[in-house]
Amino acid sequence: MPESHESSDFVRPVRASRWSDAQSRDALQAIVEGVAEISAFEVVGVSVVREDGYLQIIALVGPEEARKELLDSLAPVAPLLEQLELADDWGTLKYVPHDRLVLDLDQWGWVAAGDRENVPPGRWHPEDLLVAPLYADDGTLLGTLGVELPRDGLVPGPEQRAALDVHLRQAARAAITALERERLAERVRLAAAAADVVRIAAGTHSPDEVLAECGRAVTRGFRAESLWVQRLGPDGRCQGPLLIDGGPAVRLPAGVRALVAAQAPRAWERQCVAVLAPERPIHGTLGGDQHAEVIAFLADLEVESLLFVPVGAGRECFGVMGLTRGRGGREWSEEESATALEIGRDLGRAIANARTLEREHQLVEELRAVADYKERLLATVSHEMKNPLSAILGYVEILEADPELTETARACVAAIERGGSRLSEVVDDLLLLHESASTGAPVTEPVDLAHAVSDIVHLNDAVATARGLTLCADLPGVPVLALAESRDVDHIVTNLVGNAVKYTPAGGTVTVAVARVGDRAVLTCTDTGIGISPEEQAHVFDEFFRSADPSAVAQPGTGLGLAIVRRVVERHGGRIEVESELGVGSTFRVFLPGG
Repeated sequence: MPESHESSDFVRPVRASRWSDAQSRDALQAIVEGVAEISAFEVVGVSVVREDGYLQIIALVGPEEARKELLDSLAPVAPLLEQLELADDWGTLKYVPHDRLVLDLDQWGWVAAGDRENVPPGRWHPEDLLVAPLYADDGTLLGTLGVELPRDGLVPGPEQRAALDVHLRQAARAAITALERERLAERVRLAAAAADVVRIAAGTHSPDEVLAECGRAVTRGFRAESLWVQRLGPDGRCQGPLLIDGGPAVRLPAGVRALVAAQAPRAWERQCVAVLAPERPIHGTLGGDQHAEVIAFLADLEVESLLFVPVGAGRECFGVMGLTRGRGGREWSEEESATALEIGRDLGRAIANARTLEREHQLVEELRAVADYKERLLATVSHEMKNPLSAILGYVEILEADPELTETARACVAAIERGGSRLSEVVDDLLLLHESASTGAPVTEPVDLAHAVSDIVHLNDAVATARGLTLCADLPGVPVLALAESRDVDHIVTNLVGNAVKYTPAGGTVTVAVARVGDRAVLTCTDTGIGISPEEQAHVFDEFFRSADPSAVAQPGTGLGLAIVRRVVERHGGRIEVESELGVGSTFRVFLPGG
């Protein structure tokens, strides 16, 4: 047995089964019919060595009685090999006279009717054996080509043996070619099935999709009648129903569920497969009643044998894959068992990847839901606060106009106005942040950045002068067009210039420049302000981020200005960059599609 199997999981069967496909059988049948015509023997047959150590006769010419008894019958290989050591060497053929025969003919072969006691010398005895072993190039025994019952009733003489050896040597080569072709075809078929599973699984996105999409390739590649899949949950128990070929779900009986839950992780840990069939007792923790329940369940579904394959990845067993064959179905070969185990590993890796993708997709959906909720909350809170704030500021104006207010009352009204105005700015920023989060494409038009910068610099010139700053614009003599919404360009320039003025001490300079670089319109705002630390530069575009620098904390702000700028820029297909050094100043560059 190969390393992927353990002998306790396999016992030799006592029933025959189909071998190979119709094409291979037809080729071997043609060979035995040709031998029968030229060899003058009544019975000619070809048997193949199976993975379980038995010979199975798959092609036969002879009386109906012989065909009925011999075709697809099984006989152990080992006794035949021992018998051949006692045979006379006739070249291709090996002859064992009846008096040297040690085979149990009730288990091995068919005996023609006739007198067994008084057979004269030179006459063919019903228990004589004449067979040609068929070996592969590597010395592996592939099968046998046997002849029986010469039509003249005589043991072939030297001349007949020589002629028979010539014919049978050619027939043996043809039979070996057919058998090796079948072995190669099986390997190619299984390799193709394994490759299909890997290819298909790579394009799936959920564990259920992996099993559904790959199931057809597995069933076809293994020439199975159906594919069963039973998944295991995190608790190691069967999760959900048994799925058969993607069809109606089947509820497993309690004993069968116990078998899967107990044996699948054990098989995965040992990296082995098993065959469940009436003649193959189930080893392990299951008792006789559970065994009987499993076999009865298989019989109810007309399943003769099931290849039990664990599916998993790493140390985790995700479930079991079962490939079935009905009555008369061929035995599971070691090549099939080894390939099935490899596919169990491939499917396990695909399922593990699909689970990771599912979790990531679920996390993305949760994050998207949180972001949507946050946006709705911002919009709702902002709109709900807008009207009360407008009323407060309106009544503040009325109170300020009252000439009878005392100085104390007037100071209180002024404080209310400052607070209300500050809160109104926060609400405006929240509304603007919500609007900038729109996923729809902006309605763009060519906008002259130079003109927009000139207007904003002019509006902020008085504030800059009051703070002791120099605010200037470095503009080209020609328009610099950007494809954008005019209002959004104003938001970008206003926020960048406002921040630069706010965080630049008296005596400093703020310069706003516009240029065309390739197919991009570039806006640059440079200041000689307090600067931003390298650690904080990674967060300056985050919503509600405020610097921990005491100089920055002293300035009023919501932490939304740069977040709004980034959203607006990215919504237009542009990008924003920052360069800064503490105590030296900062430079912000905005790149927008050119118009």
